[in-house]
Amino acid sequence: MSAAPTGVTRILSAYSAGIRLDALPEAVVRRARFLVLDLVGNIVRARHDAESTPALLAGARALGMGPVAAGGCGVFGDAARYTAAGAALLNGALGHSLDFDDTHAAGSLHPGAPVIPAAIAAGEMVGASGADVLAAIVAGYEVTCRVALALPAGEHYARGFHPTATCGAFGAAAAAGRVFGLDEETIASALGIALSQAAGSLQFLANGAWTKRFQVGWAAMNGLAAATMAREGFKGAAEALEGKAGFMRAYAPNPTPERALVGLGSEYELMKTAVKPYPSCRYGHAGIDAMLALRAEHGLRPEEVEDVTYGTSASGMILVGEPAEKRANPQNVVDGQFSGPFVLASALATGAMGWDSYGGLFDPTIRALLPKIRVANDADVQAEFPANMSGKVTVRARGQVFEKMVVVPKGEPDNFLTEAELRAKFAGLTDRVLGAERAAKLADAMLAIDTAAEMGALIRLAAPQEAVRLAGE
Repeated sequence: MSAAPTGVTRILSAYSAGIRLDALPEAVVRRARFLVLDLVGNIVRARHDAESTPALLAGARALGMGPVAAGGCGVFGDAARYTAAGAALLNGALGHSLDFDDTHAAGSLHPGAPVIPAAIAAGEMVGASGADVLAAIVAGYEVTCRVALALPAGEHYARGFHPTATCGAFGAAAAAGRVFGLDEETIASALGIALSQAAGSLQFLANGAWTKRFQVGWAAMNGLAAATMAREGFKGAAEALEGKAGFMRAYAPNPTPERALVGLGSEYELMKTAVKPYPSCRYGHAGIDAMLALRAEHGLRPEEVEDVTYGTSASGMILVGEPAEKRANPQNVVDGQFSGPFVLASALATGAMGWDSYGGLFDPTIRALLPKIRVANDADVQAEFPANMSGKVTVRARGQVFEKMVVVPKGEPDNFLTEAELRAKFAGLTDRVLGAERAAKLADAMLAIDTAAEMGALIRLAAPQEAVRLAGE
C-alpha cells in the first residue's frame, strides 16, 4: 500500500485522480449538471452576440486553431471544428463573455468558464464518457475554488490579479488530467506546468477591455495544455501551489495553503457556487434584486427618484462602485457590467436586467438616473461578506425613504435557481440562435451529460441552423 500523499499539490492531485461520479453525493452530481447547462447557454449566445467574438475567432483562426477539415473539437453554437486548444480557448472565453456565468463568492471567481471547456475538450480528445467528464468537472471546481480560498482571493485581488484566470488554470489542468486518466503524480506535474501559465489581470477595468474574457479562455486552454504535456511525460514543477516560489506565495502576500484542504472530499465548494440571474458583475446582483422588489412593492418610477444609495462591501466597491465618475458614465457593455449605477438604473427604469438591457446604455431615462445613484461601502453589508454577496438599496422619492437589504441574492447556493428557472435562462440565451425546439433538446442532453457515451454528439446539438448568421462569419 502506497503512502498517503503529502503537500497541498499532491493531495489535490490525488483527489482529482481518484474522483468517481458514482461515489459522489447525488446532490453534487445534480448541481454539476446544472452548472454545465448554465455555462453552455452562455457559450451559445456569446458565440452569436458578444461584441468581442469576431476578433476572438479571427485571432484563433490566424493562430491555426481552426476550423479544421476533419476531427478536432467542438465549440458550442458553432458548426465548425477546432483544434483541442482552440476549442478550450473559445468555449472558455465565450462562456465568460456575457459575464452571466457562475460565481463562487468566497473565492471571488467564476469556476465554470475555465474548468468545463477544458474537461469537455479533453473528453473529445480521448473519447471519454460523459460520466468521466462530469466527475472531472467536479474535481476542477474543487481545485479552482480551494486554491482561491487559500490565497485568500481578496488579497490576490488587491495585487491586481483576476482569480478566475489564475486559479482557473489549475482547476482546468486537474479536470483535463482526470479526463485523461492521469495518476496523482502526473496530475501534480500538470499543476506544475500550469504554474508557469497562471495569469490574469484586473487592468481590463481601466477601459472595458475584452481581456477579462480572453484570459479566462486562455486559462482553460492552459490547463488543457498542461495536462496534455504531463500526459506525454513532460515534467512540471513540484509543490506548484504551496512551494516557496509556488503560486500561493508568489501571487499573494499571506497565503494559508492548508486552507485548500479543509473538508476535501466531504465538503464541496461546487455546492457553494452560484448561478447568475443577471448578466453583470455579481456584486451588483443584490442591488438589482432590491431595486426590482422596491419597484414592484411601491410602484416607483424613474422621474420620482431624487437619489439612490447602493450599499455594498469593500470588494464590491472595487468592482461596481469606484471610480465613481467612471461607474456613472458607462460607455460600453463591459463598463455597464461593472457599473452599480447602470444595473440599478436599468432595473428601476425597465423592471429587468437582462442581456438585452445593454441596448439601453444610452437611453435618456437611464442616463438621467445615473448621476442620482451613489455606491457606498455599507457596514451591514460588509458584515455579511464574504459569506454573502449582500447589498442594500436606499431610495429617496416622493418625500419618503424606501430601503431594502438583500442578504442572499437570487441564484446563490442558499437561494439557488430551480431547474425550471435554469431552463428558462437557458432558453432565453439559446432560442434565438438554435430555435426553441433544438435548444430544448440541447438542454435535455446537457442535463443528462453523465449518460452520454461521448461528448461530440452533445456539441453537435448546439450547432445553429444555417439561417442564423453568427458573429465572426
